[in-house]
Amino acid sequence: MTRVAYQGEYASNSATGAQNLFPGCAELPCTSFEQALDAVTLGTADVAVIPVDNSAAGRVADVHHLLPESGLFVIAEYFLAIHFDLVGVPGASLDQVEYVRSHVHALGQCRKVLRTGGWRTLVTDDTAGAAREVAELGDVRHAALAPPAAARHYGLEVLQAGVEDDPDNTTRFVILSRDAVFAPVTGEPTMTSLFFAVRNIPSALYKALGGFASNAVNLTKIESYQMGAGLNPSCFYVEVEGHPDEPGVALALQELRFFSSEVRVLGVYPAHPHRLRERTA
Repeated sequence: MTRVAYQGEYASNSATGAQNLFPGCAELPCTSFEQALDAVTLGTADVAVIPVDNSAAGRVADVHHLLPESGLFVIAEYFLAIHFDLVGVPGASLDQVEYVRSHVHALGQCRKVLRTGGWRTLVTDDTAGAAREVAELGDVRHAALAPPAAARHYGLEVLQAGVEDDPDNTTRFVILSRDAVFAPVTGEPTMTSLFFAVRNIPSALYKALGGFASNAVNLTKIESYQMGAGLNPSCFYVEVEGHPDEPGVALALQELRFFSSEVRVLGVYPAHPHRLRERTA
C-alpha cells in the first residue's frame, strides 16, 4: 500500500488528489508542506502530493522555495478540477450565516459569493479543516468554503454548491519521491523540472536562458529566489517542455550549465493530459 503525505486534513483537495492518484493509499495528512516533504525524506511516506499552482489564485507560496532544498524528485504531475461548497451545520440556512472560514486561496477563489453574502471571513490552515472547525463549533452563524467531500466527512449540510468563481478552476500538483524516476524518451510529451544558480557575472540570466530560446524549447515556469543572506546570485526553479535527452533540450542545458554555478535536474516526467487539452482549446 502506497503511503501518501499531503498538506491538509482528510477530505481536502490534496486528499482527493492523493486518492485519485493512488487509490486505496494510506493517507498521511500533514500540518505544513515542510512536514509532508520531511515525511518522504524520513521514509514515513513513500510520496508526497503537493499543490504548486492554481489557475485562479496563482502559485502556492513557499512551495517553490522548498522543492530544490528538499532533496526529493518530481516523478509526476497531476491537474485537479477544484470545486467549493458553502457548508454549515445541520439545520443552518444562508440567512443565518455571519462568518465564512477557509484557506486564504479558497477565499480568493470564491470572491463573488462572499461579496454577495457580505459575510466576515476567517482564514484557516486548510479547506477541510475549516469544515471540521464549523462542525466542532455547531453554530449556525459559522460556515465554511470546503471541497464537496468535506461536508460528507464532517456531517455538514451544503448551503450552496459550486460557489467557485471560475468553473474551470484547476490546481496543479506535483508528486515527489526520494528516488529519481526519470521518464524515458518515448516521443510522448515530457516535462523537466530544474534548479539552477547563475554565475555572478553581467547578463548571466539572459545568457543562461538564451539556449532555451535558440533551441526552441518552451519554458513554462520560472521562479526566482535568494539563497541565504547578502547579495548572493539568484537561484531559479524552472520547468520546460521536453526531455533532457532530446537534442534541443540537451543543447539548452549545455548552455545553461556554462553560465550557471549549479544545475540540478529535479524531475523528468510525462506531461499530464490536461496540458494537451489546454493547448488545443
